[in-house]
Amino acid sequence: MKKIVVLTGAGMSAESGISTFRDSGGLWDKYPVEDVATPEGYARNPQLVIDFYNARRKQLLSVEPNEGHRLVAALEEQYDVTVVTQNVDNLHERAGSTRVIHLHGELTKVTSSFSPNNPKYIRELHPEEYEVHMGDCAADGSQLRPFIVWFGESVPNIEVATDYVEQADILIIIGTSLNVYPAAGLIRYTKSDTPIYLIDPADVNVPYGLPVHIIKKGASEGMRELIEII
Repeated sequence: MKKIVVLTGAGMSAESGISTFRDSGGLWDKYPVEDVATPEGYARNPQLVIDFYNARRKQLLSVEPNEGHRLVAALEEQYDVTVVTQNVDNLHERAGSTRVIHLHGELTKVTSSFSPNNPKYIRELHPEEYEVHMGDCAADGSQLRPFIVWFGESVPNIEVATDYVEQADILIIIGTSLNVYPAAGLIRYTKSDTPIYLIDPADVNVPYGLPVHIIKKGASEGMRELIEII
């Protein structure tokens, strides 16, 4: 069975109504990244950060996976599929994808402020727990913080993702600007003969001069076209 790796970014979930961060009018326009997505911002104003992610979690309750998510999940009927996502939402899982590697953390999980990557302290929240409060503590007694990889923090799953990309027979990239590292660097770990497809309605600067088949469409329309090709 051929192995497919699907690398997804914010454009994957945009059709579901989840705000992108970088586009004009995106979340970074409203909330400075240094305030809500850095360890320093969290140390400075933990209440602001906790409230920000509480709001992101509540948004998850009002959105559904789009056709693009469902078509990615449907690839598993014929291929061995690994989704590597920069997104922190759970829409790939809800669409039916069974192997999803989250590079930047998961919105529905919380962890220890002292030891955020220790599996002992990472906990999945039920929807009724999506509102985290100051004073809610992890098992080590520290404030529960979002299980999110903030700017300036290491990306624990990048090596796992790299292993999958190195073995991929097909690489599909959906809805990412290829500007955010280390995720953007994954494209250079493909085998020399691995076909690479990129789905995005915007112009994307493809690094390294790699031969990439570009489908200049949104996630759902682009996936429909890609399925006809592969």
